[in-house]
Amino acid sequence: MPVSNPSVLRVICAGALLLLVVHGLGRFIFTPLMPQLVADGQLLVSQAANLASWNYLGYLLGALLAMRWSNLDKLRRAIPAALALHCLTLLLLSLTDTVSVIAALRLLNGISNGLVFVLVPALVMEWLVDRGKVRASGLIYLGVGSGLLLSSALVSLSAPWLSHAQRWWPAALLSLPLAWWSWQVLATLHITHGSSDTTSSLPARQALFDRHSLPLFYAYAGAGLGYILPMTFLPMLASLQLGSNDAMVSHSWLIVSLAALPSTWLWNHLGSRFGDRNMLLLNYALQLSGVLAALMLPAPLGLALCSLLIGSSFLGAVLLTQRLARALQPGQGPRLSAALIALYGLTQLAAPWLSQFWLARNGALADTLWLGAAALFFSLLCMAWVKDLRH
Repeated sequence: MPVSNPSVLRVICAGALLLLVVHGLGRFIFTPLMPQLVADGQLLVSQAANLASWNYLGYLLGALLAMRWSNLDKLRRAIPAALALHCLTLLLLSLTDTVSVIAALRLLNGISNGLVFVLVPALVMEWLVDRGKVRASGLIYLGVGSGLLLSSALVSLSAPWLSHAQRWWPAALLSLPLAWWSWQVLATLHITHGSSDTTSSLPARQALFDRHSLPLFYAYAGAGLGYILPMTFLPMLASLQLGSNDAMVSHSWLIVSLAALPSTWLWNHLGSRFGDRNMLLLNYALQLSGVLAALMLPAPLGLALCSLLIGSSFLGAVLLTQRLARALQPGQGPRLSAALIALYGLTQLAAPWLSQFWLARNGALADTLWLGAAALFFSLLCMAWVKDLRH
């Protein structure tokens, strides 16, 4: 039943569960599923990369839609509609082996993901601002780390009994109760500051990009391109380099998941203590080191280090950037969050398409990680130009 006056813990848990649903059970479960679907004969490697592109395109479109639906009245209608779309697409994915239909469903699932990933944290953050608890906002991203671990477990445990389209059933069935309960909590949130349009009080719709925020946006764009390549292809890389039966095929994603789980709390704490800008510098350095490890070290060690460093860092980049951007641009609220996620989604979209282009010309999948390394180095340089709000 709806909760009329939920606690901060309950609200954060509800928001985190919705991110678990759309990100862990919708978006990133495709990563551990990919080598299994290829082994089943449902997909070719190039088709799998193409499906990732369609999902990332949907994610970008969802974030762009969220920019138009960022006032609180529209937001309360958009979130349950997006959750319903997520659940429907997963159910349909479990019923088809037709690649063109799968591509359309992954596009629609990406749209639902983009909407929820923007609007739910924005809603929760505004509610926490209302209560002077904005520093707790980063904890909502615990849902993404938990979702990665859950997706890894669902895929591994169900592998002996399911094949082809059936492999989507566990995610589809689990999404339904989690989405329903979580929205029952968030639907009751009451925000008193501002009006129903959280940005309407800003003079002339203050620009999102200025000399203080622009380097942060550039850095975030690079991070989107840099992390998504290993996050999409790690198990597939392990399968190609070590053999489809090697333990690292499943263990690489398990390492990512286990590393991501405590990382939200850790980066939230470090950012609060040492400054979000300073911790973003460290974060991008760790992500860059992870990608370089996969490129330059022997496969078992390099893939394990890449899984550990990327898994423990990518969520920190999201929460630190969202919080720092809001500090640089006070009052922008959900509109700012949507702009950041849209930018992140745009660069993520480019990554699998570039990979597919490279593969079509007989390039090695592992070599695409050099693009990710260059993007993360660019992010690190841009962060050096971001204003340190602690001084």
